[in-house]
Amino acid sequence: MKYITLLGDGMADEPIAELSGKTPLQAAHTPNMDMLARRGVIGLAETVPKAFHPGSDVANLSVFGYDPATCYSGRSPLEAASMGVELGPEDIAFRLNLVTLGLAGGDMYMQDFSAGHITTAEARELIGCLQEELGDDEFQFYPGVSYRHLMVWRGGREDFQVAPPHDLTGKSIRNHVPRTVETMPLMQITNAAQLLFKRHPVNLKRENAGQLPANSIWLWGQGRRPQMPTLQDKFNLSGAVISAVDLIKGIGVYAGLDVIDVPGATGYLDTNYLGKAEAALDALQTRDFVYLHVEAPDEAAHGGSLPDKIEAIERFDQDVVGTVVAGIGKLGDYRILLLPDHPTPVAKMTHTKDPVPFVLASSGDEFHANPAAAEYSESAARASGIVVDPGHLVMEALITGRLP
Repeated sequence: MKYITLLGDGMADEPIAELSGKTPLQAAHTPNMDMLARRGVIGLAETVPKAFHPGSDVANLSVFGYDPATCYSGRSPLEAASMGVELGPEDIAFRLNLVTLGLAGGDMYMQDFSAGHITTAEARELIGCLQEELGDDEFQFYPGVSYRHLMVWRGGREDFQVAPPHDLTGKSIRNHVPRTVETMPLMQITNAAQLLFKRHPVNLKRENAGQLPANSIWLWGQGRRPQMPTLQDKFNLSGAVISAVDLIKGIGVYAGLDVIDVPGATGYLDTNYLGKAEAALDALQTRDFVYLHVEAPDEAAHGGSLPDKIEAIERFDQDVVGTVVAGIGKLGDYRILLLPDHPTPVAKMTHTKDPVPFVLASSGDEFHANPAAAEYSESAARASGIVVDPGHLVMEALITGRLP
């Protein structure tokens, strides 16, 4: 038996007046996802437990089959695993975003959480500057992809909350900056980074080209190394993870999966959808399970672009879902789990805690519904009356062939 999870990050949404009350999932042309909904069983999964913020970290842990209440320790330790950064028991990892802060009415606000989707090459120069000028035995800076990077505070503090920068787009940051004695080192590093970036050649070049500068860092998602069993231990599965995002790769590392890097996988609208699907089919020839993650719908929604979100969903349907469905039958019996991790409504430009529509389909008859759903959408999932709560049990359903 072969198992695959196809995850379109943030695909779920809310009805939009511009779409005559439809959601982007309903408005997009998605014949392959609709076909899976008709062939399998559709329902809702509560991927974000009530006590948690609706982040991709918590939601994807659930989809991988882990209960966040027992293993979640923060977003950044998962990203550190993907980047090969070892954390000691007293070390705290932070996600470090390169951001653009703006000034309006004497107040500082989050102009762009991605610094205009800064390129990886430009970002590496800036992170290298931080490491050279500010790095020491206590603080280290590690480059990632585009605006997503890592800072480690050896023997640091984690007992405070910082909002994700994508939740603050267009909003004041005044009440979202930790200002305690314990967090003063973080404020000092942020201020020093702003001074270093102000006249850095990367930013001067970007400004001359009419692009947003990375004029600050934003430290958030902190935590210690988590304790998690592997999927081999949980389900006796060998497998692989395919994603452009360090967070998802890091969960895969802790889950004991092989990380497969696909050329041209960017995490944005221009990602290599087809290459990911082909890599997944290739991986399944020698493995039991693949977790295939596409970030593009979520990034489009964070940017508030309805056309981009619809395009990302359609590309996911055609190049990812369509390719996998066309090829997986050649490998023998199979089961497919299709879903987003969380909703990312375009109008809100951030995540919500609503349950997500999932489909379970297979080469056999273990997943079927009567009557079958006409489409893959939020409303069709709601109408089924099927709710998997807690959401981490949907992975168990994929493996066992039985809904909880």
